[in-house]
Amino acid sequence: MQSESRSSQPVPSATRTAPRRRLSVDRRRDELIEAALDLLASRGPEEVSVDDVAQAAGASRALVYHYFGTKQELYAAALSKAAAELTRRLAQVEPGDTPLQRLDRAVRAFVEFAEAHSAGFVALLGGSAAYGSGGESAALVHSVEDTVYELLVEGLGEPTPVDPLVRMTLKCWVAAAETAVLDWLKHQDLARVEVEQQLIVQLGALLMAIGHEVPV
Repeated sequence: MQSESRSSQPVPSATRTAPRRRLSVDRRRDELIEAALDLLASRGPEEVSVDDVAQAAGASRALVYHYFGTKQELYAAALSKAAAELTRRLAQVEPGDTPLQRLDRAVRAFVEFAEAHSAGFVALLGGSAAYGSGGESAALVHSVEDTVYELLVEGLGEPTPVDPLVRMTLKCWVAAAETAVLDWLKHQDLARVEVEQQLIVQLGALLMAIGHEVPV
């Protein structure tokens, strides 16, 4: 069983503690994951203990370990759920959306998600070991990156196979967008809407630089 850091701070008494209830196995597991995600929204994984998660979910420490053998397994499950939610948001489109509107919607979903899960987002992209092995964390990051890239390709109406120069340009933008959002989360000196607009402008500039038509 994974030992926890003595530096982990318990949840303050003012934190809402859910009453204990009889739930199905799947429902109880989901509640533990949701409790972990709520805590990880504002605190890094090294700062959230299993006791914190158990208290927030109205469960016992033993029950948490019953469903998740280690703290890392719990946080990896929470992160997987968060990544799936981000992928769902990125793929949302509205009938009649133009290519630019689809790209704009995806960028806004990405930035909004990063802000809502700021501590976990930073820890994930920073390769925090608290989320499991480096391979597991990297796989989750790549799955999100691939989703963003595929949405860009679809939004631009690129033929298959994608032109190598276009592929390289779009993947460079995805990496730059991650870096830009991490910088914004660290400094918080721009409004979110400004960050979103700049990411769209930078995508257009990169496309223009290779002579590609900018979506409208």
